[in-house]
Amino acid sequence: MPPKRQSDNKANEELTGRERKKQKTALARSIAVQSASSNASEIATAGPSKSVRFDSMKGLPGALDVERFAEARAFEINAMQEAMQNARSNATQRAWQQLPRHLRRRAASHDVRRVPLRLRDKARAEMDPARRKALGRSMPKKSKKNLLNRTAQLLRRQKNKSWLETHIWHAKRMHMENMWGYRLAVTPTEKSFRPSHRASVHGSILHDASYFATIELKGPEDILRTILDSCCDCQGPSPGAKRFLTGARTLETYLYHYYSYPHELIAPVTVQWQAQAARTKSSDNYSIGKSTDKSKGKEKAASSDPQQTIRAVWLRVHPAVLAEAHQSLRLAASFALDAAKQAGRTAEVEMADLREHFNVFEIMGPKASQVIKGALKPVDDERADFKKFWASLSQLQSAGSVPRGMVVGFTVHDPRLSFPPKNAKVDIEGGPTLSPASTVFPSAALAESKIWDEETRMALRKPRYKKKDIDQRRSNNLVPGTPLKADRKDDRIPVLLIQRSVETTVPTQPATSTIARAPTTNALHGWTLIVPQGWGMPFLSSLIYTGTRVGGQRERQTQAFEAGCAYFPRDFPATDAYEEYAENRAIEEKETWDRKPPAKRPNYEKLGTRSPWKADWDVILGIGRPVVAQDTANVEGGEELLDTQRDVEMADASGSAHPPVTVAAAAAVAAQRDIATEPWLLRGPDVPSLIADISSMLSPSNGLLLQINQARAKRKLDPLPASLRPEDLVRTALVQVGISLCGRGKPEDLAVIYCVEDDEARRWITAEARKKSGLALLQDGPDETELSQVPPSPEGIIGYVTTGSFSLSLGEGHAVGAIPLRQYLELQKQAQRLRNEGKLLVKVRNRNETICRAALVDLLY
Repeated sequence: MPPKRQSDNKANEELTGRERKKQKTALARSIAVQSASSNASEIATAGPSKSVRFDSMKGLPGALDVERFAEARAFEINAMQEAMQNARSNATQRAWQQLPRHLRRRAASHDVRRVPLRLRDKARAEMDPARRKALGRSMPKKSKKNLLNRTAQLLRRQKNKSWLETHIWHAKRMHMENMWGYRLAVTPTEKSFRPSHRASVHGSILHDASYFATIELKGPEDILRTILDSCCDCQGPSPGAKRFLTGARTLETYLYHYYSYPHELIAPVTVQWQAQAARTKSSDNYSIGKSTDKSKGKEKAASSDPQQTIRAVWLRVHPAVLAEAHQSLRLAASFALDAAKQAGRTAEVEMADLREHFNVFEIMGPKASQVIKGALKPVDDERADFKKFWASLSQLQSAGSVPRGMVVGFTVHDPRLSFPPKNAKVDIEGGPTLSPASTVFPSAALAESKIWDEETRMALRKPRYKKKDIDQRRSNNLVPGTPLKADRKDDRIPVLLIQRSVETTVPTQPATSTIARAPTTNALHGWTLIVPQGWGMPFLSSLIYTGTRVGGQRERQTQAFEAGCAYFPRDFPATDAYEEYAENRAIEEKETWDRKPPAKRPNYEKLGTRSPWKADWDVILGIGRPVVAQDTANVEGGEELLDTQRDVEMADASGSAHPPVTVAAAAAVAAQRDIATEPWLLRGPDVPSLIADISSMLSPSNGLLLQINQARAKRKLDPLPASLRPEDLVRTALVQVGISLCGRGKPEDLAVIYCVEDDEARRWITAEARKKSGLALLQDGPDETELSQVPPSPEGIIGYVTTGSFSLSLGEGHAVGAIPLRQYLELQKQAQRLRNEGKLLVKVRNRNETICRAALVDLLY
């Protein structure tokens, strides 16, 4: 053993703690050796020690006395036992520490049952005897009688929230929080921020998105198209366009309150029509508008007449806006059915809430196609298009080469039969000369799936065989490891596979009227897999066994940020979901700030931060009064800045040609807000061309009103009310922007965006040009450091950063924010005056700093 005191050995006085620890470990792993002189007589009695040759038996004794031999070797035996005991007691790692990070559990440090079987004996020897006794005590019989079974305990814990089917798997490996009525995984417990980003860029990452709500509308095709046109974005293609109506593609658009476009944005929505050749039966629904003819309530054969064709459509929305989406769709359905009734026609529209009917998995990354092909085993399918598609997955280097929103429906075997799955490798050399996107096209036949049939989904809600039954069948195989073959009684599960892309496009020439769109290089592509209820864990086990990482809410938000996209709800101001999100964040950050002493927290009043906890969009737009930092408690409490903005108008404020005809419709219209003083967000694929057109007009406000009314006319909506002035429409409009810093720095959430005067902008442009040319140290003049210390004007605030951080894809600070539309037009005029080649220059300051960084603004749409 090493000396305990420094006085015992003067050589240890110069040793460091690390060296002493290494010395102690080396001594613990050494074996004592007996000297030859101390036991020479015993060695002699044991017989002469001679070398043994492999080719001869000479030198071996004829007989061996075991007792005398053991006595002669007693010292070596005791030394070996003591060395083993010392090495075990002085080990640098315990049993549970020898596991890889993704298998470590905190409970394993004090519970032997949490350690894998191969290390359980070692962990049991390392455990404290007192703790081992405490864990081994039995429960009294009286307590056992009152103990609830496991199912009752789990159900009792879901009184105020819902669990996903994969909840227990996630709860063991991730931090969980209550969000939107669910208990959802936020982020893995291990350090996985950068590995998760690398997986999304170079590998694959999976996210359980089963918490998204699905709303099903079923009725005549023309009425469903009318409902969607009155509630969805008026820009871009219509939800009833031919390419989406066949069911071969999904549409990513925005949902608004009925007849309110461009005001009262609800949330992004995914619209998916059922393939025309497929039919469904629906129950568990509620009807809006009853038909007088009972025969029309039954399903009708597909017909070319939209009035006679009964179709079904799914709308997938965020769970935070489910109530608003239901209200908007019900109101739109009421108006559509009343219009049909006035035309002498009776019809019925069924609206069903399909929450907890599906399990949805989002697999993103270049290897997502290989993960899908390796984990799923399709049933024999006679469709030629599907055979081509399934064969092309081996040649897909990225799901981005597949048409956007492509839908593929098919049926697979129970994934537990082929567990563990084998990863499919990319076959580049043996692939076809044409890309898979050129050989396989979206079609209604390819999108057919029995998952639309509710009777099929209900029959598959509970798997026929449990996991132990599958394992028993596998153990009965004569050859271990042989995959099981599906028999006639095994389940066949219908699934849907939808191409998904997280990308944004920016205009290449903002100052021109004709704008070409160039996709960014940071786009992420993958697939969305939809399976019926009850099959979450069987599919999750097969998908993650292929080496796919699993992410939570943080990883999903990071994907959108790295791709330069706006993420709902945190990047969508002027929506109710954003207001709720901002309010909760303000309360949490304010409580954290209050717990810190004054010396350890930023003084926002001295820093000049006007609203440190919540962005004051009303003040930015000029429709509210500014609130100083010390008065933010009133804002956090939910008090409105202007009470007159929320006055309820009992009359029809929209001036619509369709007056309310039902009680629900009349109540909804009566509760409309005053749109003249309400902020609204300008989003849509036609936003760049719209801004380019109005910027060249003498009156941009009149041009914006004209463009909006033209977009409403495309969906057969009435123009905006005549009481709405064009100046109010422009004054309350917000646009989303991407912010890229010109130099150093990292913008954070709620950072303030300032406008730059022409003189200061010229100095920034000159400093940036000198920096790029390498003359910054050779010539006199202001540099980036000096310019960043210039204090900004409090009146120069034009917006806020909604999401900001360091982008791993870009290798620099990046942010997503929002500014008023009129300020964006002013930035365009400034760029033309300064001849800055269409670069819109602003300054960004974090709320807890005084340094302002120059940044460039790009329009997001």
